[in-house]
Amino acid sequence: MSKSSLDKPTRHAADHPQQLDTQPRHVQEDQASNKSILQALTSAALVLPGLLAAQAHAADASSGSVNFQYSRYQESKRDLYSVRSDLKPIMVDTLHGSGTFFLTDRMKLSFGYTQDTWSGATPLSSVPFASTAGNSAFTRVLPTGEVVSGASPLATGTVTLDRNLNPLRFDTAGKQLVDPRTVLVLSSASPETRSQGDFRLGYEWDEATLNLGGGLSVENDYESAYGNANGRFDFNQKQTSLKWGAGYTSSRTSAILDHDTLGYVTTLAYADQIKSRDNLRILQGDRRDWTSSLGLTQILSKNTLVDFNLGYTHSRGFMENPYKAVTVIFVDPQTVSPDPGDSIRGNLRAVLEQRPDVRNQLAIGGKLVQYINPLDAALHVAYKFSLDDWGVNSSTFESDWVQPLGNGWTITPRIRYYSQSSADFYHPYIVSDQAFTRIVVDEQGEPQVVTYDPKKLPKHITSDHRLAGYGALSGGVAVNKKLTSGIALEAGFEYYTRASALKLGGSGNSGFADFDYYVANAALRIDMDTINFSQRNPQPRSSKHQHHDHLDHGGGHHIPAGVMFGHMLDKPGDVMVGYRFMYSWQAGDMLHGARKASDIDIVNLACGDSQLCKFSPADMTMRMHMLDIMYAPTRWLNLMLMPQFMDMEMNLRELEGRPPPVPGDHEHKGVPHSTGGVGDTILMSLIKLIDLPGQRLHMGLGFSAPTGETDLKLRRMAKNEGGLFHFDMQLGSGTWDFLPNLTYAGTTHRWHWGAQLYGAKRMESKNESGYRLGDIFQASTWGGIHLTDWLSASVRGVYTHRGRIHGDFNTYNARVGPMDFPVNQGGQYWDIGFGLSAAVPTGKFAGNHFAFEWLQPIRDDVNGFQLERKGALSATWHYSF
Repeated sequence: MSKSSLDKPTRHAADHPQQLDTQPRHVQEDQASNKSILQALTSAALVLPGLLAAQAHAADASSGSVNFQYSRYQESKRDLYSVRSDLKPIMVDTLHGSGTFFLTDRMKLSFGYTQDTWSGATPLSSVPFASTAGNSAFTRVLPTGEVVSGASPLATGTVTLDRNLNPLRFDTAGKQLVDPRTVLVLSSASPETRSQGDFRLGYEWDEATLNLGGGLSVENDYESAYGNANGRFDFNQKQTSLKWGAGYTSSRTSAILDHDTLGYVTTLAYADQIKSRDNLRILQGDRRDWTSSLGLTQILSKNTLVDFNLGYTHSRGFMENPYKAVTVIFVDPQTVSPDPGDSIRGNLRAVLEQRPDVRNQLAIGGKLVQYINPLDAALHVAYKFSLDDWGVNSSTFESDWVQPLGNGWTITPRIRYYSQSSADFYHPYIVSDQAFTRIVVDEQGEPQVVTYDPKKLPKHITSDHRLAGYGALSGGVAVNKKLTSGIALEAGFEYYTRASALKLGGSGNSGFADFDYYVANAALRIDMDTINFSQRNPQPRSSKHQHHDHLDHGGGHHIPAGVMFGHMLDKPGDVMVGYRFMYSWQAGDMLHGARKASDIDIVNLACGDSQLCKFSPADMTMRMHMLDIMYAPTRWLNLMLMPQFMDMEMNLRELEGRPPPVPGDHEHKGVPHSTGGVGDTILMSLIKLIDLPGQRLHMGLGFSAPTGETDLKLRRMAKNEGGLFHFDMQLGSGTWDFLPNLTYAGTTHRWHWGAQLYGAKRMESKNESGYRLGDIFQASTWGGIHLTDWLSASVRGVYTHRGRIHGDFNTYNARVGPMDFPVNQGGQYWDIGFGLSAAVPTGKFAGNHFAFEWLQPIRDDVNGFQLERKGALSATWHYSF
């Protein structure tokens, strides 16, 4: 399937009635006269995976908070019985950041950003195991001489049935036996990234709140925009709260139907929704969702709270998963023998699933929260029942125990059970009493091929195992540590078992889709309201004192955003937490050295002496998210930890004069190539060398740990191996790297300036994929002016030298263009940067620093053939205390 063919846990709520057991649990913010007891009651919200929802509610009680979370979802391999599959299971890396700030005493603004990267094999259909279709084993010799074996997703073939339409197979003695087993048909997928941003504006009265919000979620094949409103009314001296909510979502699916789909899936039902673009076929559909909720929270005593909720969702439009198919066994009546002892021969084909275009869902839930005074703990017990007009009824039971351990530690074990019935139109496969194709003679006596009649198939059909009957049982634990006032760390782990036999009452109908999976996460929360500002800022400073502070810090708070390791903390025990975002864009001409390269030169010269290039990058984007954590054990030493999360996307274009494609060779043309996930992690120490009024010099000595993958592969198409991704689209260097740097910064009156030397030295001869990235040397210098006491502007000049790659891929790479050859890497680059920096000196937001910089390329002199650079954006936020 295409890169979007993943079983995404949060993609369509209607497609995931069980929400894959990873959806955040919504915890109502309650108020009680005894604040310490209330905190114990609501602290159970901080349990995996409900942290995100808890953050949003917990933020309501403070004047400002910032939260970061990373999580990983990992599935186990599916059981294909005797068929060997080398496809990796689904894996999801998620980065989430959010913040809440009070604009006034009663008005607050909240915002959030979530980025998911998905990869792995996904079920696209299911077939009788006794058939010759699906997961067919193959062995292929690659051009490198490597032997690749696995299972192909091609799902066409035949099956033998008895008179009761049960699949038959031959045993080792040659005897036919009934084999009722069903097996999933798997297809691989390349990584894909989803980005989501949202906001919320809230206002609080003495006994009521109102929140208005919205957001946007974007993927290669799916976009949705949504808005919502919710509020709360308090009664009975705030012992009773009435909650309400409403929301609307508009979404569009634009799914690329690639070779792996069109080779065996019939799309007749969607002929009017499939559009052609750049030789691609794209299935489009729109959907609308309306949601509403009503809830009641009642404090029964100082130790007990109950919560009841009612929710309704109405969905209309395209609710199919465009990458899910249903296997149809076509039985031609003309080929069925009249002898009742004879078997029946069926022809297996696949058709895209068809779901109703309307769905109504109702959910009713209740929760009890009990504070256990002797143990200083809280027990959460919750139950939810939901039903819809598709026939999917579900029950969810969950329980948490929140146990403070002292010294800022809290542990929360959790258990959860989920069960659902199957949709009315769910079938692992269906049998149709007609031929898939037949030949008839028209009125002119000419033979014509006639396809099957879609009207003889059920109007609505799916074999998506998420709409089957099954149960899921999970257990997990979260550990929370309060590091200091206003700062907390959390880590959690939860393991799930999804099994047909776990369904309430048994009789689940999808045992072939049983699997296990886990979710693990880590989070950092900063509550700026609880950090002691009086010790940092006992009183507002005059502009004169603020100017003197700039002198003391050598302009450190006004370092351009694109400069890493640019400033230091001054006092022992100081902490800084920050976020760094970097975006780079390449497009336009291909360069050879410093000049424009023609297509014919690229074809003949960019891919070595023995091969002609077929493709060239049309454009490429890179986004990097980095968390900066800095601590000052002494006044002359700072320690830094900088984990990275990144994603990249490249589009290819066909070169004029390229060699013709080989028949049967499935090329990834026209489909964006995406990768993403955890990048390399930086460990850095900064050492202060000179610290004079208006002058500062410090040195950085650190390492980059190879936590980013360097063996990411393009998805397999049919039996054609995709091979490793291009060099520039791997997530890290794959080697331990030494990162020395030296930074000088100075300021006087309204002016500030600085310079930095930075390098990256690869400390290993090669990574696990057989190559080593080139070393890096960068020199930059900048100057700027303080526009106000808190805002400054800067101009920076940058020179960068990147060495070429040493070694080469040690496993198969398709070698389709310049980006796949080591000689086309590295070079010399000149840039000019324009930046703004802001530091909040006083007030409730004191300690927050923001910086932005746009880096504009001036000249490129590249090794070999490379795509022209268009620019790069850096944006940073950091908070010191």
